[in-house]
Formats: sequence, structure tokens, C-alpha cells
Amino acid sequence: MEYMVALLKEMALVPVTLLPIINPLSIASIFVSSVGTKHDLARLLARQIALNVGWVIIASMLVGTYVLTIFGISLAVVRFGGGLLVAASAWRMLAPRPDTSPTAQETEAAGIADHQLMQRSFYPLTFPLTTGPGVISACITLGAHGESMHPLHFLSGAIVAVGGALMVALVIYLVLRNSIVVVTRLGPSGAVVMQQLVAFVLLCIGIQLVWSGWLDLTAIN
Repeated sequence: MEYMVALLKEMALVPVTLLPIINPLSIASIFVSSVGTKHDLARLLARQIALNVGWVIIASMLVGTYVLTIFGISLAVVRFGGGLLVAASAWRMLAPRPDTSPTAQETEAAGIADHQLMQRSFYPLTFPLTTGPGVISACITLGAHGESMHPLHFLSGAIVAVGGALMVALVIYLVLRNSIVVVTRLGPSGAVVMQQLVAFVLLCIGIQLVWSGWLDLTAIN
């Protein structure tokens, strides 16, 4: 029973950590600029992006530990570096941005045919707009729990990765699927307020990761 509770806690930690980094509401504005008012296209594209995000999270969490082992990188360093990257992303979100002109990815994604937009569901809409380097770094940190090769350890890690990825993918799908309505109701001011709140939570998560990595490093030394 205790093992199941611990497994569920680790699984819940995946969306709690990744969703503030992904910030689906900020992606929603880019998504709406791409699909316009085409609700059917929004549904299909949202499903494909959610599937892509799920696969990226699962692959990063399951393979990341072995990549670290190959390059001889300790988990403490990954937590410390990943925390810095997450905190830096949050700080950029909190900083005022006077220039509200669309990015190159937004400009490229907008105004193209429906089938071309579906073909670009992975790049740039999934990577790097949704799952950028900060998300992948956090996935590696979440999936890195040691160097044990025991089958039960790998199975539990796979369950956490798949379950957590499904929860994240579901949230992203629901937000993007209803992004046309959400963006319209929030308005520019509401979107800014929501983004600032998410950025603050993300900053706290980044600081917590840095602190955990620092404690591990000092304990090793």
C-alpha cells in the first residue's frame, strides 16, 4: 500500500512540475493564431500535439537516466542545472515584455494550409513551442532516480512516466481543444495575469530544484 501511495505521488509530481513550465495558456494564444476559428482543425491539431508531447515526456524520462550514465553526469548536477534553467525561464516570463510582436515560429505557423499545419504539429508546435529544453531537462530530472537496473525499478519508472505523461497530455489537449473559447474569454489582461501567476509557481519550482541539487552536491563532497 505504501508503495502504491509513493508511486501515485511520483506520478502526480510529473504534471505538477511540467505544466507550469509548458504553460499551456501561453501556447494557446499561439495555437489560436494558427488555427483561427476552425474548431474541427483545432480538435485534430490539439490531439496530435498532445500525443507528441506525451511521447517526448515518456522518452525523456525513461532514456534520460541512461544518457546521464553514459556521459558520467550525476543526478545532483542535473537537478541543479535543470533548476537553474527552469528558474531562468520563469524569470523571463515574469519580466515585462514591451515588444508583443509575434515570434518567428508564430509567424511561420500562421496563415498556412490545414494539411501543412498538421504536418508541422511536431515542429515547431510541439518542439520547441510546447516541449522545449526546459521541459526536457525537467523530464530527465523527474526520471532520474538512480542507477538501479532492477526490473521492478524500471517498471515503476515506466508506470510513473506513462501515467504522468498521460495527465500532462490530457491537460494540454483540453486547453488547446478549447483554446479558441479560453483565449476569447480571458482577454489580453486575463492572459497576462494568469501567465504571471504560473511564472511565479514555476520560479518556486526552479528554486526548489536548485536547492535540492545543492544539498546533494554538498552531501557528496
